Amino acid sequence: MPGGIVGPTLRLLRAGFVLAREGVLRAMAPPDPPPAGRVLLALASLVERRGLGEVDRGDRVSEALNRLGPSYVKLGQFLATRPDVVGRAMARDLEALQDRLASFPLEDAKASIERALQRPLEEVFVELGPPVAAASIAQVHKATVRDRDGELRDVAVKVLRPGVEARFRRDLDSFYLAARLIERLVPWTRRLRPLAVADTLARSVRLEMDLRLEAAALSEMAENTRGDPAFRVPAVDWERTAKQVLTMAWIDGTKVANLAALEAQGIDLVALSRVVIQSFLRHAMRDGFFHADMHQGNLFVDPDGTLVAVDFGIMGRLNEAERRFLAEILFGFIRRDYLRTAEVHFEAGYVPEGQEVEVFAQALRAIGEPLRDRPAREISMAHLLNQLFEYTEVFDMKTQPRLILLQKTMVVVEGVARTLDPDLDIWTTSEPVVRDWIERNLGPAAKLGEAAASAGAVGGALMNLPKLAGRAEAIAAGFADMARHGLRLDDDTVRALARAEARENRRGHVPLWIGAGALVILALHVLFG
Repeated sequence: MPGGIVGPTLRLLRAGFVLAREGVLRAMAPPDPPPAGRVLLALASLVERRGLGEVDRGDRVSEALNRLGPSYVKLGQFLATRPDVVGRAMARDLEALQDRLASFPLEDAKASIERALQRPLEEVFVELGPPVAAASIAQVHKATVRDRDGELRDVAVKVLRPGVEARFRRDLDSFYLAARLIERLVPWTRRLRPLAVADTLARSVRLEMDLRLEAAALSEMAENTRGDPAFRVPAVDWERTAKQVLTMAWIDGTKVANLAALEAQGIDLVALSRVVIQSFLRHAMRDGFFHADMHQGNLFVDPDGTLVAVDFGIMGRLNEAERRFLAEILFGFIRRDYLRTAEVHFEAGYVPEGQEVEVFAQALRAIGEPLRDRPAREISMAHLLNQLFEYTEVFDMKTQPRLILLQKTMVVVEGVARTLDPDLDIWTTSEPVVRDWIERNLGPAAKLGEAAASAGAVGGALMNLPKLAGRAEAIAAGFADMARHGLRLDDDTVRALARAEARENRRGHVPLWIGAGALVILALHVLFG
C-alpha cells in the first residue's frame, strides 16, 4: 500500500472508532440495515460507551465531532447544508452541532498575536484579558487599546487556534481519500459529487482561517447596512488585524438568547423578532450578501434595541439571477401558478434536459396545495424552500449549494425570531422587504434601467411597460394577500407528503452507510492488502 495513504487511512479509522464509541453509528442506522451494516453495528456495539440510550442523537453527533477536533466540527457544520449527501434527518441533527472546543492558554494567544502583527504585545494592547469564547478555529479575548488621541477603548480580539491550519491540511487528506473511495465503490453517488464536496469544504475552511477575509466581510456588511433600521455590525480595527488576528469594536449588548434580561431592559421582543427576519431578508435579497451563521450566540442587542451581529466567518452570496429566481418561485406559489414556477426552474438551468416541465409542475403542486388556507403564522418560508430542494434527487437536479445555504440559514433565523415571538407571522413580517425588492427589480423602472444599458432596447422596454407594471404589482399584491388571509389546507395531500418524507428519511441513511462501509473495506485493505 502506498505510504502516502497510511496516515489518512489511520485517521479515518480513528474517526470511525470515535463515532462508534459515542453511539453515532448505531443512532444513524436504518431500521433494516444491509448485511455489511449489521456486521458494522455488531463491531460498533463492542466499543460503544454504556448509558447512551437516553442521549439525544444530535448530542451524540456533537460530542463525537468535538472529540475528533476542529476539522470534523467544520465538516459537520458544512454537511448540515448538504441534506442531499447525508439525508435530511442527519442534516437536522448537524444543524444543532455545538462548536465548543476548550480554549487554549492566554500565553499562546499572546505569542500568536505578536507573530501575526510583528510587534510586541504592549505596543498593540494596553491589556489583553483571558478568552471569553472558544471555538474550533479561533477564540475571542477582550482587550483594551489606546487610540492616537490617547483615549482608551475596549475591543474584541479573535485569535486563530495555534496549529489549526496544519491540522486541517492533514484531516482534509483523509476527507479526500474517503470521497475518492466512495466515488469508486458506489458509482451512483457520483451525482452527489463527493470530491466536489471535499473541494468546497477545503475552500471554505481556507477562507475562514484567513481572518483578514472575515474583517473584509464585516466591512462590506457595514457599508451595505449603513442606513438600515435597528441593525449594525462592529467596526474593524484594521491596524490590529492580520491573517491570524482580527480586532474589532467590543459589543456590550445582551445576547438575544437571554430573554429575561432583554425584557428587564424594556426591549420589545415582538419588534425585535421582526428586526431579525427583516434584516436577514434585506441582506439576502437587496445585497445578495448575508450572514450565514445567525444563531443566537452571534446576535446581541444594544440598550436601544439595535440588533448587533458578530462572527462573520461564514457568509452567503446570491447573484442577481438567484435572487430573481427566488422571487419568481415565491410569486408562483402565491398565485398557484405551478407551471410558471416549474418553467422558472428550467429557465434557470436547475432542472436537466430530458425532464418534463409538466411533471415538475405536478411535484410543485404537491408542495403548494397543502398550504392553502392555513394561517400565515403556521407557514414557514424556510420549510417551503426545504421541500422544494427535496426534489433535487427525484428530478436528477444538481445541488445548488448557495441556495441550500440560504435555506439552512433561514431555518436558523426563523428559529431565533420565533423564540422572541412564538406567534410570529413571517409572511406579514417579510412583506415590506420583499415588496420593496420586487418593485425595484421586477418593476418597469428596473427594466427601463436595464434597457438603457442596451442600445436599441429602450423601445421594446417601453412596449412592455404595462405588462411589467402589472406583473410586479401582482407579485407584491399576491404576497400581501397571502400575509392577510393565508392558504387552504388539504389533508389528503399533507398525509401523502408525510408518507413521502418518511421514505426520504429512510433513503437519507444510505450515503452515511456507504461511507461507513467504505471505511471497513479500506481498513481490510490496509491490514491484508
